[in-house]
Amino acid sequence: MADGAIVVLDCGKTLAKLSLWSADGSPIDRETRANSRIETGEYVALDAAGIEAWVADILSDFARRARISSIIPVSHGAAAAIVRDQQLACPPMDYEEPIPAALRRHYDGLRDPFEETGSPALPDGLNLGAQLFRLQSIYPDLWSGNEIIMPWAQYWSWLLCGVPAMEVTSLGCHSDLWRPLEHSPSRLAQAQGWADHFAPLAQAGDVLGTLSPEWAERTGLLADVRVHCGLHDSNAALVAARAFPEIAQQEATILSTGTWFVAMRAPAPGTPVDIGTLPEDRDCTVNVDVFGLPIPSARFMGGREIETLIGLDTRRIDIRPDQPALVAAVPTVLADNAMVLPTFAAGVGPFPHGRGRWINMPTDAAARRAAVSIYAALVADVSLDLIGARERILVEGRFAEAEVFVRALATLRPGSRVYVSNAHNDVSFGALRLLIPDLAPQTALSEVRPLDVDLSGYRASWLREAERAELAA
Repeated sequence: MADGAIVVLDCGKTLAKLSLWSADGSPIDRETRANSRIETGEYVALDAAGIEAWVADILSDFARRARISSIIPVSHGAAAAIVRDQQLACPPMDYEEPIPAALRRHYDGLRDPFEETGSPALPDGLNLGAQLFRLQSIYPDLWSGNEIIMPWAQYWSWLLCGVPAMEVTSLGCHSDLWRPLEHSPSRLAQAQGWADHFAPLAQAGDVLGTLSPEWAERTGLLADVRVHCGLHDSNAALVAARAFPEIAQQEATILSTGTWFVAMRAPAPGTPVDIGTLPEDRDCTVNVDVFGLPIPSARFMGGREIETLIGLDTRRIDIRPDQPALVAAVPTVLADNAMVLPTFAAGVGPFPHGRGRWINMPTDAAARRAAVSIYAALVADVSLDLIGARERILVEGRFAEAEVFVRALATLRPGSRVYVSNAHNDVSFGALRLLIPDLAPQTALSEVRPLDVDLSGYRASWLREAERAELAA
């Protein structure tokens, strides 16, 4: 067990979160901050300064509440920091920043093949290599000699303790920079000289150092607070899932839900992974787990699409008191053949070229949200098929509480046992387990009961329309 309280710093795409945990892994407190996008004049950047100031304030508060012994960061993928002379060499780019078309064509001609990296060509800056390529076109003197490249999670560990590092879950997140089967930088990273600037490799749970004197003074934390390397957030959810006996080291797929819905299939031990069988043009990728093993994955921007469809200021699909009304609306949705066609996040997901639209959009708010929930389940079902998901599926994250979504998914996949985790801190719990390996979940998994309806005809109709729209695009 840890010898003091633990802080998990979770820098997600939409929210930054700081959670405080006791030495035995019990939650004490959790704070969140909505992230901003910063216009630099050249491109849109991540709000590094704003997050840093908020982290300092919350850590100061946590320091008054507990004796903290460890801090470990997690973060979203496709983000990195370039540090020179102990400060940022340029603002970290937001991955939704478009890459100029001519520059992107040039970059695409230099990328390693999918069969080597498991990294598909993704829009905007979702390939981290594309961000680096864009940045060096903006700043011709970017690589003057002593720059260090660090993934976003490791930027925060470096900021806190001054020790640079990289680790494989972040490098292996559709970055174009890593060859997971060879455990080495991609040929692109070597040819561009980026690999020469990579921070040293460390494991996600490694202690990089102790809190810097500046941060100790800034926050009131003790100078002996250990700062751990950290990892990619979806991979932290995978670590959390493996704590459950229903998942453990068995064949299982984790569907992590938030801004992105990321399906990560953890094959049974000894099962080989053939990268070449995954359809790269349908947003399949190969992530890398904390042990460096390749993890077939598929994703779509589920949370963003749901927000687009129902609006940020309307009632969500995951509000607990609303669930009975949404479940009751399902028969009406099916009877009216009300459905959503993909996609409302262009360029990503299993139908990247489709133009999202409604068919028979309900006027009733509950029915509309039920139809959106079924849509998310249909897209998730296709993504799960693409990576060969079978036997066990665990839905974690915010939308695990969206009853129509998870029950529709269980209905669509009768050959698998679908579970949800009742925990609200799956990513943080996964990070904690790197520090406390024998930490057991505080709640059990719940097996999802399918809906009391037949979705087979609805799914067949939806697939025909979705595939027709994709081909016509």
